[in-house]
Amino acid sequence: MIEPMKKVSVVLLNKEKEEALKALRKIGLVHLEKIDGASEKLTAFKEYSNNAMLTESILGEIKLPKVKKGTEPKLSDEKVIELCKEVVAKSERKKQLMEEISADTTELDRFALWGNVSNEDFDFLKEKNIELKMYEINADKYNLVDKDIQTILVNNDKKTVRFLIVNGGEGRPEKLLPEAFEVPFPRISTVQLEEEIRRDEKELDEIQSFYAENAKYIPAVIAFKKALESDIEFENVNSGMGCEKEGSENDLAWLSGYVPSANLEDFKKNCAENNWAIAYADPEDEDTEVPTKLKNNKFVSLIYPLTDFLGTVPGYHEFDISGWFLLFFTIFFAMIFGDGGYGALVAVVILFLMVKTKLSGKKVPAAFGLFLLVSLATVVWGAVTCTWFGIPVEKLPPQLVNLSIPWISSAYENTLWNVPWIADKSIGLTKSQNLQIFCFGLALIQLSVAHIKAAIRNAKDGKGLKVLGDLGSLLQLIGMFWVVLAMVVNGKVFPMLGYIGTVPVGYIEVSLIAGGFAMSFIFANYEGSIGASILESCKNIISVLLGVVNVFSDIVSYIRLWAVGLAGAAISNTVNTLAGPILGHAILFLAAIVLLVFGHGLNMILNVLSVIVHGVRLNTLEFCTHIGMSWSGVKYQPFADDK
Repeated sequence: MIEPMKKVSVVLLNKEKEEALKALRKIGLVHLEKIDGASEKLTAFKEYSNNAMLTESILGEIKLPKVKKGTEPKLSDEKVIELCKEVVAKSERKKQLMEEISADTTELDRFALWGNVSNEDFDFLKEKNIELKMYEINADKYNLVDKDIQTILVNNDKKTVRFLIVNGGEGRPEKLLPEAFEVPFPRISTVQLEEEIRRDEKELDEIQSFYAENAKYIPAVIAFKKALESDIEFENVNSGMGCEKEGSENDLAWLSGYVPSANLEDFKKNCAENNWAIAYADPEDEDTEVPTKLKNNKFVSLIYPLTDFLGTVPGYHEFDISGWFLLFFTIFFAMIFGDGGYGALVAVVILFLMVKTKLSGKKVPAAFGLFLLVSLATVVWGAVTCTWFGIPVEKLPPQLVNLSIPWISSAYENTLWNVPWIADKSIGLTKSQNLQIFCFGLALIQLSVAHIKAAIRNAKDGKGLKVLGDLGSLLQLIGMFWVVLAMVVNGKVFPMLGYIGTVPVGYIEVSLIAGGFAMSFIFANYEGSIGASILESCKNIISVLLGVVNVFSDIVSYIRLWAVGLAGAAISNTVNTLAGPILGHAILFLAAIVLLVFGHGLNMILNVLSVIVHGVRLNTLEFCTHIGMSWSGVKYQPFADDK
């Protein structure tokens, strides 16, 4: 559930605000509204933080021998600030040096075929009334240069002739062939360029040595940066909170935020002890910054590591779907991962890590619990579908085969399953079609849950007629479910039109979709006036009509669970096929083991990526679209010493 919040405002004396903020941070209950502070101290803190971040990145590239935790060299905050400032300065200098070396190297390459070029020599000759200019021309054109132009041949190769023009006057000689290209003088002499490159490279080596020498202080920099985060937060609030600036002894300061309703009495007591004035009220619908604090039992909380990783937080006025998210994500993970052998392997590794962590006296990460749950679910799915490391069914022990459910088991891959309402026994459903029906059944259940929850919310909020819009969407979903079965699975078993026995499924299906559409069209936007609701639907008629198509596509989208699982099974089977023939050879046995480990390991990694892409998507997109969630929430983070 999402814990109810109270919006609070605290008023105190301006002269006491620093001490008050320290006390407020110790209380650790108020999630402050966004504050943008500004002060010289805050600017300095942010500069220190940026420098520390850059220093950590630069020095982190240096490989150092591992040292025992707790024995890392220490530095005072002043020394860390000085070190970070120097590292950043040297980083800028390093960038400048590399740019200079690149430019000088390019310049040297330009004169590589000219030999040493000395600007001083050219200047000396110019003082003696001998002005030289450097030119290049195609080898077959050099003999065509006008004889009135005095030239000196420097060198040539098969393509190009390099030559000097003596006293050619200002600009380009008029009689010079257009093919001749003037070579500008270098910035400085080539010998000086080479010397400059050597100096820059030496300085680069010195900078790198400085990095290597100070890389041992990375832990001190990280600790300083972490501590600075708290200082930045404090100073941001201190400099940004509202206050009177009349210079009076009784000037006031104030700030606003949110406190969980369950903690309000404790907070009021703390305010009284500190002589602060407090006002509080329930958040309004217009309040967009109300933080979300989730409170669930330990089992449902297993999903938190995943939602924290994704950065998804429901809005304060939205739904807490943690339980449903965990349930369906577990099922989706098992179906996509697909293989009971993979699940068992992951479960064993996770159990080992959990026991090892527990024995070391450390807290077992919450993520381990989630991994254990989904891996055990994968074992169950592998058991009911008879999928174990991609091993052919005929090579599996009978006990494992007997655990499977026949109509979705790989052991009955070629069996045609008849249905009661089809008299023709040549018409039935295959194992793959049964799995597709299972996927679409999950879609129907999950998306129905979304509309039912939305209807319950509207009923509680007194929007009785809007509930009819939610029920209309539910009816469309049920009708479209049959359309999907008819079009995707088997049109003979699930006829889109006509009868099944005496049941007019075609009429029922069309009636559900048409009636559901009408109810949704009339009541989906109801806010007190049916006419206004219909008008709003008319304004968005294109989106409303496309909504029917979207219901179809959302249901079909769940087929990815079957398709991705099928792809994983095909990869594991291919790995076994490649490794099988060489397992019996003593010389190639090791190579076969390596192939099996690599192939199945890669397949497991691909499966994990598929879960993140597809399993998460069905929860955060399809399901949340139907329930009306946008994940617009802000996580509850109180102003506290330790977060």
